[in-house]
Amino acid sequence: MKIAIIGSGNVGGALASGWAEAGHHITFGVRNMEEFKGNRLGNVKNITTSSIAEAVQKSDVIVLAAVPQAVESIVQSIGDVHDKVIIDAMNSVRVKPEPYANTTEALVKLTNCKDIVKCFNTTGAENMRNPNYNGVGIDMFYAGDSDKAKQICEKLAKDLGFENIYNFGGNDKFNLLEQFALSWINLAIMQGYGRDIAFKVLKR
Repeated sequence: MKIAIIGSGNVGGALASGWAEAGHHITFGVRNMEEFKGNRLGNVKNITTSSIAEAVQKSDVIVLAAVPQAVESIVQSIGDVHDKVIIDAMNSVRVKPEPYANTTEALVKLTNCKDIVKCFNTTGAENMRNPNYNGVGIDMFYAGDSDKAKQICEKLAKDLGFENIYNFGGNDKFNLLEQFALSWINLAIMQGYGRDIAFKVLKR
């Protein structure tokens, strides 16, 4: 799969490394190569860098792992994405992309993409890099109206090593999924349990 990642912080870097290892072709879309945080990843097999517009143009899937306040400027950079899949891995629990309630809602409103999904936002980068806990794969979660985008997320999550991916519902569940992310942040950071914790759905 050809994937453009916009955002080269901890989450973007972890996703890029895992997917490149699984055989996907990753292009980081960057504004300024000199300030690019993931320069070391540019030397990894299956990972390259280019302008945001070029990365989007040559990819089938666009993953946004940037800061919420950058959403509008990113949308202006990516241009026509009607035939792409957008995966929003961002959270706006602290800063919202005003006037929108969350980053995924903003993407739905501001782009002409019909296949948008929120995913890879509910846990830390450490779990993106290694979702294996004592031989058990942890779970991932998504929300959105697009079945196509969800199917792609399921494939990509399993390529990283997540065991199951659970459906939170449609576009109306974007905020709920962000609150779920805040639950992980609260436990891991605010309550001091550490970042090596994860969610797993158990069935009786």
